[in-house]
Amino acid sequence: MAELKEVSLQLPASAEDIAQLEVGSIVYLSGVVYTAREGVYDRVLKDGASLPDELIKASGTNFHCSPAAAADGSGGYNVGGVTATASFRFSKYMAEWLDLTGTKIVIGKGGMTQKDYKEVFAPRGAIYLTTVGYGTGALLGRGVKGVRKVQWLEELGLAQAMWFFDVEKFGPFIVDSDLQGNSLFSQQGELVNQNIDKLYEGLKTPALHRYGETDDRKDELL
Repeated sequence: MAELKEVSLQLPASAEDIAQLEVGSIVYLSGVVYTAREGVYDRVLKDGASLPDELIKASGTNFHCSPAAAADGSGGYNVGGVTATASFRFSKYMAEWLDLTGTKIVIGKGGMTQKDYKEVFAPRGAIYLTTVGYGTGALLGRGVKGVRKVQWLEELGLAQAMWFFDVEKFGPFIVDSDLQGNSLFSQQGELVNQNIDKLYEGLKTPALHRYGETDDRKDELL
């Protein structure tokens, strides 16, 4: 098995930095990372709320995340973990958000679709990084060195507020999409599907009881 390529990036990442990222590579980040999910997207894109542009530009990296954070009693916050949120739910916001903010790196859980990467991310010079499996919130939390700013905490709540984290060797993350719009998850899904018929060869047709179920084994792979 080939050794995985490992890359450390200083944020905001340059176009040259992003161009070197290959699907399947391992990435660590240092600098400023901000969180934004549906609460922030709706507040900005639908309601017209203003963003702290200087911090957005200093980051360029949007983490789909719900942090485990608590006030430290002196005006700051302790961050115990940062749990990634499934990104496919935010597909409808991505084109407008990337255009507005100039964000070049999006981080989340589970990836987005090949169509999103081809039609939304790649034309804007943006890529997607995915977390490594489940239950890594505490591991990733070790890379958070401080909270630079939190916006709309009272209005949106802890999970949906916009957090700006100072991070150091933040990761590991896996490159799911590159600047050509390739997707690691899609590539691996195709490899699995090549052998799916052989895997189930000889088995009886499953008994289906719920509306909408299918006996096409490829449809069971998400």
